[in-house]
Amino acid sequence: MISSATLGLSSHRLPPPPPRSSTPELNPKSLSEPQARKQKGSPQLNRWSRARSIRSGRKLDRLHQRTTQRLELNPQVQNPKQSEKGEVSSLTGSDGYDDVEATFGKAIFMVSDGTGWTAEHSVNASLGQFEHCLVDRGCPVNTHLFSGIDDVERLMEIIKQAAKEGALVVYTLADPSLAEHAKQVCKLWGIPATDILGPITEAIASHLGVLPSGLPRGAPGRNFPLSEDYFRRIEAIEFTIKQDDGALPQNLHKADVVLAGVSRTGKTPLSIYLAQKGYKVANVPIVKGVKLPKSLFEVDPEKVFGLTINPVVLQTIRRARAKSLGFSEEVRSNYSEMDHVREELEFARRTFAQNPVWPVIEVTGKAIEETAAVILRLYHDRKHKCSMPRISKLY
Repeated sequence: MISSATLGLSSHRLPPPPPRSSTPELNPKSLSEPQARKQKGSPQLNRWSRARSIRSGRKLDRLHQRTTQRLELNPQVQNPKQSEKGEVSSLTGSDGYDDVEATFGKAIFMVSDGTGWTAEHSVNASLGQFEHCLVDRGCPVNTHLFSGIDDVERLMEIIKQAAKEGALVVYTLADPSLAEHAKQVCKLWGIPATDILGPITEAIASHLGVLPSGLPRGAPGRNFPLSEDYFRRIEAIEFTIKQDDGALPQNLHKADVVLAGVSRTGKTPLSIYLAQKGYKVANVPIVKGVKLPKSLFEVDPEKVFGLTINPVVLQTIRRARAKSLGFSEEVRSNYSEMDHVREELEFARRTFAQNPVWPVIEVTGKAIEETAAVILRLYHDRKHKCSMPRISKLY
């Protein structure tokens, strides 16, 4: 397999490596998009926001608005991002918000001959180990996903661009000849590269004693019959959508998981995420002064999960939500003022205390996947009667 791929590579004449540019090319699309401001609120919330923004590759400074002004003020600086000494600049906007440090960051190219899901999630999981650097030390990373790359020419173009930008190439190429091309070209041009799928596939092939198909997901040669699991997930998604935000409380007994929490604790996205895994989920909002449905206390308490959140973070989220929906000042104050937020969280806390079997999960700073992992662990522990302590603490 390797020898044939190597022969194919030698027949494909490789051009010399492209010169590496000292400054990555700017994406016009990213310049035209509105840039995020440094958020007000708790320092911890700002750290989370900056980490997510940096990991997603979004620029945090308003580059498009002030690049021209900076060039006019200091015409000697050729690169608006960097002075002659190479120091990163910091800008302050006229609206009073200080912009975070402006920097291009290092590029990571994710290449796949399928959907790119595996490469993207693997890179994001790995970047989670470097949030202390991404946030505190200002070393942003720009990730770029290239999916459906199924021929050598397109692969070569991407690797050539990676060489120009000094990018790390991470690839999940099921086709062994493409994977070998990527490996050899990156080695030849001195581009750092990592094959995520290859070593695992080879290990499984050795363990099973069967050769892999070498076809990516969705390839014409691969047929996936519609199984019971597929229809179960579709049914779960349909059920979850109908049960959103406390709708049809008489159907709570049909749900596998019931989520309860105040507004903006992530009940809906968490419900949809769990539904895509095949779980029927209902969510019930807890609103101060509004009686909870009777059926919530009649269902099996071991499938009910409470969600709570830090009041400062909740207030920030609610303010942004109220503003985006165009709420009036009166409605906005009732919804997002700190006194109201604390009272509603206290009301939810008392409700949870009256139902000690319900696990209470702290969602502050947690991604949807992290909260879902806690819920599913507790759900299956209870379903299979695994030993676990009485629910009396936050998760």
